[in-house]
Amino acid sequence: MPEAKASTRKPKTLYSPNFPAQAHKLCLLGATDKDLASFFGICKSTLANWKKQHTDFNQAVLRGKKAADMEVAASLYQATLDRIITTKQAIKCKEVYYDENGKRVEKERVEIVEVEKHIPADFRSQQFWLKNRNPQQWSDKYDDDDTDSAKSITLNLGSGLNPHETAD
Repeated sequence: MPEAKASTRKPKTLYSPNFPAQAHKLCLLGATDKDLASFFGICKSTLANWKKQHTDFNQAVLRGKKAADMEVAASLYQATLDRIITTKQAIKCKEVYYDENGKRVEKERVEIVEVEKHIPADFRSQQFWLKNRNPQQWSDKYDDDDTDSAKSITLNLGSGLNPHETAD
């Protein structure tokens, strides 16, 4: 019986040279590593290996994620500000005149005009921005600093009877 030789061939890889372009587009749409692995039909560890072995793939993923994050950050920032935008709007214009016989004639036409609209700042976007930019100053959590010694507080409750004295 012949001896079985150990295979020296590498396992066939599922990687394809067109994957970096696909990964970049998916990341622009907000795909996570888990989403990428699912799309390519691989596990997350294989995706991590592809990133290590194929610098073009890794760079495509990083560029896509960074570009998407920058777009969202710019949009979030814009939402925190009051702004005026100019839009185009169709309006119906009615023209009334009298013809040569004295008969009333109405003629309608549609015109496209530019309209300025005020977009108020979004409070939730402002809150999110400030809490993440400067959490020490804008956090909802009150941090009672335990390092300070207990301070004596004196309250002036106005004139009146001392509750500790008994009334006769």
